[in-house]
Amino acid sequence: MNQGFAGRRIVVTGAAQGIGLATVERFVTVGAKVGCLDRDAQALAALAERFDAESIHTVVCDVAVSAEVTRAVDACAAMLGGLDGVVNSAGVDLVSPLEAISDDDWARIFAVNLNGPMHVCRAAFPHLRAAGGGTIVNVSSGAGLQPLRHRSAYSASKAALQMFSKSLSMEAAEFGIRVNTVCPGAVETALLHSSITEDAEAALAAIRDRYALGRIASPDEIAAAIFWLSGPESSYVTGTAMAVDGGRTFH
Repeated sequence: MNQGFAGRRIVVTGAAQGIGLATVERFVTVGAKVGCLDRDAQALAALAERFDAESIHTVVCDVAVSAEVTRAVDACAAMLGGLDGVVNSAGVDLVSPLEAISDDDWARIFAVNLNGPMHVCRAAFPHLRAAGGGTIVNVSSGAGLQPLRHRSAYSASKAALQMFSKSLSMEAAEFGIRVNTVCPGAVETALLHSSITEDAEAALAAIRDRYALGRIASPDEIAAAIFWLSGPESSYVTGTAMAVDGGRTFH
């Protein structure tokens, strides 16, 4: 199951926490080399202490800033000796009724959740082409498949990311590059808890009720789907939006 990952060179954004961190752990465990991008310098430093210096390369980067992304991706490619894969896991949430959303709030959601993956894919594309192909996995959300109340900006940004990925998959195929999205439901991360502003137990119970499986996912369960879409076992899969959401989008 782990064949084909030894020596793979993969960039992961949002790498220092949550789904991104779980994804890095999976890749490193099977012998891949990972370029880890995150805004949080302290969390990145802690990540770097956990792994061999030859296994990961960390770069502080805000994916919303195009110039930072280009420098970071090029630095990772130089340190890793090229790139074979990309995972865009960095993301931000916003829980707000429409009338309370400022222009800056709306712009920030799209800057990180949509523009960020575009910046990374664009910067990584020449490296993936030079490698003779590769994989791109963009982390969207179940909220991009089935919307949530007071999540208009978040849901719209994640739905847009899915369509961006589908369109890019058509462009990338001739270069042997596969592009897919993973659409998680609720995941046990700091991002989930940051969206809960009142009675936490009641809020979490209401969240669980939306899922056929009746529970919240672990980051590693989402990383498992990313891992599969990044590997040889999914070699005939591109342009898909995979719901990994415990059944919320049909429940």
